[in-house]
Amino acid sequence: MQTKLLLVGIAALGLVTGCREQNETSSLPAGVTLVETVTAKPGAEVAIPYAKYRLDNGLTVILHEDRSDPIAHVDVTYHVGSAREEVGKSGFAHLFEHMMFQGSTNVGDDQHFKIISEVGGTRNGTTNRDRTNYFQTVPVNHLEKVLWLEADRMGFLLDAVTQEKFEVQRATVKNERGENYDNRPYGLLYERVGEALYPEGHPYSWMTIGYLEDVDRVDVNDLKKFFLRWYGPNNATLTIGGDIATPTTLAWVVKYFGSIPRGPDVAPAEKTPVTLPATRYISMSDNVALPLLQLTFPTVHRFHPDEAPLDVLTNILGSGRTSLLYKNLVKNEIAVRASTNHGCGELACTLTITTQPNPTAGKTLAELEQVVRASVAELETRGVTDDDLERTKMGIVSRIIYDLESVSGKVGRLASYETLINDPSYTTTDIERYENVTKEDVMRVWARYVKDKPSVVMSIVPEGQDDAPAAADTWRRPERKLPEYATVADEDLEYRPATDDFDRSVMPPAGPSPAVRLPSVWRDQLPNGVRVIGARNVETPTTVIRLRIEAGQRDESLDKLGLAAITAAMLNESTQTSTNEEISNRLQKLGSSITFAAGNDRTVASVRSLSKHLDETLGIMAEKLLTPKLDAADFARVRAQTAQRVEQAKKEALTVADVVRQLLLIGKNNPVAYSNIGTSESVPRLTPEDARGFYAARYSPRAASIVAVSNLDQATVMSKLAVLAEWKGPTIAPTPLRPFPTPTTGKIYLVDKPDAAQSEVHVSKRALPYDATGEYFRSSLANFALGGIFSSRINLNLREDKGYTYGAGSYFFGVKEYGVFTAGASVYTNATAASLAEIDKEIRGYAKSGITPKELAFTKSAIGQRKARAYETPSQKANLLSRMLTYDLPDDFVTTQNEILANVTAAELNALAAKHLRMDDMVIVVVGDARAVAPNLSKLGYDIVRVDADANPVDAQDEA
Repeated sequence: MQTKLLLVGIAALGLVTGCREQNETSSLPAGVTLVETVTAKPGAEVAIPYAKYRLDNGLTVILHEDRSDPIAHVDVTYHVGSAREEVGKSGFAHLFEHMMFQGSTNVGDDQHFKIISEVGGTRNGTTNRDRTNYFQTVPVNHLEKVLWLEADRMGFLLDAVTQEKFEVQRATVKNERGENYDNRPYGLLYERVGEALYPEGHPYSWMTIGYLEDVDRVDVNDLKKFFLRWYGPNNATLTIGGDIATPTTLAWVVKYFGSIPRGPDVAPAEKTPVTLPATRYISMSDNVALPLLQLTFPTVHRFHPDEAPLDVLTNILGSGRTSLLYKNLVKNEIAVRASTNHGCGELACTLTITTQPNPTAGKTLAELEQVVRASVAELETRGVTDDDLERTKMGIVSRIIYDLESVSGKVGRLASYETLINDPSYTTTDIERYENVTKEDVMRVWARYVKDKPSVVMSIVPEGQDDAPAAADTWRRPERKLPEYATVADEDLEYRPATDDFDRSVMPPAGPSPAVRLPSVWRDQLPNGVRVIGARNVETPTTVIRLRIEAGQRDESLDKLGLAAITAAMLNESTQTSTNEEISNRLQKLGSSITFAAGNDRTVASVRSLSKHLDETLGIMAEKLLTPKLDAADFARVRAQTAQRVEQAKKEALTVADVVRQLLLIGKNNPVAYSNIGTSESVPRLTPEDARGFYAARYSPRAASIVAVSNLDQATVMSKLAVLAEWKGPTIAPTPLRPFPTPTTGKIYLVDKPDAAQSEVHVSKRALPYDATGEYFRSSLANFALGGIFSSRINLNLREDKGYTYGAGSYFFGVKEYGVFTAGASVYTNATAASLAEIDKEIRGYAKSGITPKELAFTKSAIGQRKARAYETPSQKANLLSRMLTYDLPDDFVTTQNEILANVTAAELNALAAKHLRMDDMVIVVVGDARAVAPNLSKLGYDIVRVDADANPVDAQDEA
């Protein structure tokens, strides 16, 4: 019998229930219609309360009041993504997302970034196949300013769009593609699969980032035409949530958006799922450490009746340690990874199975495919269990609840449902469609969409190795047939000017500053000496627990690097009384997660739970912590997975640059200088006995502390943490660090990454250890204008002015005993030397001339006001408490920081910049195509030292 658990479970958790009302009211501003409201009233329907309006120009407006924090979140979603693009003009939707931040008639170049940053807010935009959204979170007294900004770029963008701005953003997008796709291992997987899966010209047959040749062959008028077609208010949803007053907010919306004319009508996109005539095998070689196999089956489209049972099927096949693929591939060490995903878009969905072989098993991709297909077929005899349904359904419930922890999560859910299904209250229906999935439904969709059905089988094999694809290619990429490019003339653009009775050039002033509500902190201790620090968060019935143990990478010996990480990973495996599959099943049915992970000076158990299930969740955490099995079979599997992560990291330019920098600055005699997962030499040497020894020697309550954030009160939380009260162990002495080396400066340490599309350029020095109110904190203030914000000198130069990179910046990072300063970026290969020269120029100029009065005011405003959004979610509160516990900070340290910020002078910050930002003290690391970048780098006046990914010298001739 199917258990009806979802709606009952949510009601028991005390979440908002709602009642939908549809009515009109004469008190609304002219030009506004109230469509419906969902209010917080007792009932059977679960909902996020909101009011939905429609302006006469077609703009949909959704308002959600949330008084928990003095912030507002604004989301503008346009129902246009890459699926609305034309053949030969791919990447337009994403490129336009970039252009929307480049100023409008009444907002100057890059002012959007600066305005939002200066008021302490955060902003971004995202594009996918079906929609583009722009969002900001700000202190609520700046809400009107955000609405002014969003309205100006909706209605007054085109006069400010120039070919010059277009060229800069075109270069930025090309850098983004290089950084995230062309230069990243496995980065072209989904582009190649999409080409093979969808017929040529299908809206999903290209990636959202687009093809470089398409981005290269257009001009600014093509972009303007795209805007005029799709960016009308009638194709947009404006969703606002937070500590807002609905009448005032609605009046502002009408003022700033109401006069913007409608755009062309937008018809619903036609659903276009696909079928394959036969399985298509495709392959490519890539700069990767391990082969990859992916099977992709076309299914339905988002919100199709079969989507929910397909999601349950996906969970059974490959989600977590209860799945068939885990049992048949990972558990027995045939593969280091096996997972599934049912990715759904508005027009079509795909079920993907991805796996990577374990080299120690010696399986080919062809043999791996056989095991995958046998695992899929096994469902016919295994069937669907009650646990399968319960796990998946609780997963849906818990994700929804965790979404409600932030106003951005609630606003995002409302906006997405309205855009894609015209129903912001769809949360209830969404839950119900999973509630109604039966075992028979799962078996039906398995037979209809997966069993013996054609798929795209993609093999990625390492360059220069003998690994063979799963089968010879049966489908080849066709040469793209691009239509002849036709220039869009100025007279072909039909502008829609707006008329106002107020001056839009005047930026709205801020309202009264809201009071920042810091969490009220409580402190306690378990009988065994474990310190506990906590705070209450009553907005959602959830709990975050972080157990910190002072046992990390610094406690390893140099011949056992990676031991702390692998020991922590073993606590994610079996216990003395439960298999890891049994534990995974219990956690999924609770909607909880427990993860152990180690860093350079600590191991942390991160727990997330619905408070209703906290007792059971903490019971599992105690079982994992106190009675780990540390089994040899589990260890062999975890070690093999770790070894492959180590090898793959050597292919990732950013990771290589970070490790080389650390080795040069912190020294090869200090374990913390290495990657915390170990090295290719150390990991294979680790044994189960090593992990058992590390656990026995370093895991002790005398070296532990707990952070707790919950809707439950202190007494209740402490009573539940009593499950750890019997944990016993000795006092653990901290492991001292060894002396640091004196870095050799005036050189460029160059790591070769042949044929890389981009280079990582890092300029670094050893710097201050962390402190909350001393020189480290003040130096971070000094760095803010140089590289600590999007509108910093370094980023505006390299990204916005030069188009060399997708993003650049600088930062101070510190722990208890040391710190590092780093400036850098991932840049075009042909701009590597020029980028380094610009970073050099910016650092030297800033150290010499210092911060300007305008930058100082900006720094004070931006950092001071962002505290309003710093402690909203349980995770944010837990971060604050963790910092307080780690560094023994007083409860009022944030107040002290605010006082320092308010009173700091330009002279003080300039002295710190001159002291800590001396370019001649920097170590320079470049990871890129040595043959391409070395000639120009040598012209900068630095000696070039060729090193490998472990910072060992390499002879250039031998390397070539």
